[in-house]
Amino acid sequence: MSVADVKKSAQDKMAKSIETLRSNLAKVRTGRAHTGILDHVMVDYYGSPTALPMVANLTLIDARTIGVQPYEKKMLNVIEKAIRESDLGLNPSTFGEMVRVPTPALTEERRKEMVKLCKSEAEDAKIAVRNVRRDGNEQLKKLVKDKAISEDDERRAQDDIQKMTDKAVIDIDKLVAEKEKEVMTV
Repeated sequence: MSVADVKKSAQDKMAKSIETLRSNLAKVRTGRAHTGILDHVMVDYYGSPTALPMVANLTLIDARTIGVQPYEKKMLNVIEKAIRESDLGLNPSTFGEMVRVPTPALTEERRKEMVKLCKSEAEDAKIAVRNVRRDGNEQLKKLVKDKAISEDDERRAQDDIQKMTDKAVIDIDKLVAEKEKEVMTV
């Protein structure tokens, strides 16, 4: 393993941490409807749990209502039940061949809870990024111990990994600030 491999590995892992944060923040409900909140709802599709987007077409009917159009008509009741039993607090209703999912307006207290949740997700992402930095630095120390690189090369590589870490933390803070603004907007 070389210095470039260590840095590339750290860069990739940090990018994955930020991507995970981005997908976790997409699940946090805001006052508006968006189809992303139903992405992780699992539906019993012929005995196997399947993600809702795989068995139905998700669309926005209006700013507060999501339309779920199943690919098979007999899936209507199963989809409605899965959405109702999810931890999202939504109350879907069947309307002809479509399930309508109204998203209730958020109270001020609930918005603050959502912001706390976002900050918690951000802290988890920062911890993941710091763990990647620590692992990278340990790999560099091992390379020095094995006499594969000099101590100067190690120090330069550690500085580069620290810069990657700082950039990742700034990106995480930006993502959370955007989501916080989105959640607090009435």
